[in-house]
Amino acid sequence: MTWWCTGVRWHPEGGPALGWYAAGREPRESALVYGAALAFRARGGRRCLGVWRGGRRTPCPAGAGVAGRGTRGQCEECARVDRAHSVAADTFADDPRPYHVYVAWFGPGLVKVGITGVARGGTRLLEQGAVAYSWLGRGPLMAARRTEELLRTALGVPDRIPYGRKRALRARLPSPAERARELAELHRTASGLGGWPDSLERLPYACVDHAGAFGLAGEPAEVTGVVSELVDGGVVAGTLVGAAGPDLHLEARRGPGSGGVVVVDGRVLSGWRLEAVAGAAEVTVPVRGIPAVQGGLF
Repeated sequence: MTWWCTGVRWHPEGGPALGWYAAGREPRESALVYGAALAFRARGGRRCLGVWRGGRRTPCPAGAGVAGRGTRGQCEECARVDRAHSVAADTFADDPRPYHVYVAWFGPGLVKVGITGVARGGTRLLEQGAVAYSWLGRGPLMAARRTEELLRTALGVPDRIPYGRKRALRARLPSPAERARELAELHRTASGLGGWPDSLERLPYACVDHAGAFGLAGEPAEVTGVVSELVDGGVVAGTLVGAAGPDLHLEARRGPGSGGVVVVDGRVLSGWRLEAVAGAAEVTVPVRGIPAVQGGLF
């Protein structure tokens, strides 16, 4: 039985975990604990994980390989099917489930507005690596979608934020009080706008801060590199000191004279067979340097 990694998973009460998939078996997860060792070796090649829909994963019909640097563990065809059935594709106008509209804060001046199913709670915000957020409203899918577009335009916020920009700002976070003030001001501005659909219930400001959940509450250690690709036989090893969104923060050894915190982009773990490595080990997969910061962002 071959188990394939499906990447980093988040649970509001249980923290981060690595997900696992094997054909014909129920999905599994391995909890990730800050302060504990994490060491694994990639084996074989990276394979498409197929399509996850309706609580089930359908294997890739072609058994296709996936490039090591890709941020999705899927071939182009399976990714296309996934996108066609996502909420973002607006193909479920009659979806009866309620949705939240939220404003998320990733760093000074870096925010976005989005929607997520009420049943998911704050999981989507953990998955995105939002340092703090507040709900704005609650209602039917299409009302939530119209409100999202209204607020994006009015507030001038982006649809998507590259993970590199999020990483850059997480290294220098202002105090909890400062980020709460910025988030509160955005909530006030958004709530004061006209044009909200009548079917969307406006919700009061209530800041949820993820610094503790991400392991960022203290003085952050310097990030010295990013693992954005695995290779057959390559090792990732270190002490897990934090996680944010798909990123795992490891205190790692990379050979004589090197160390510090290495960020492992958890998106590139999906589609690999990973085996545990016992004892002390070094990072032997490619580690790229941190790009120069311009204007506070990558």
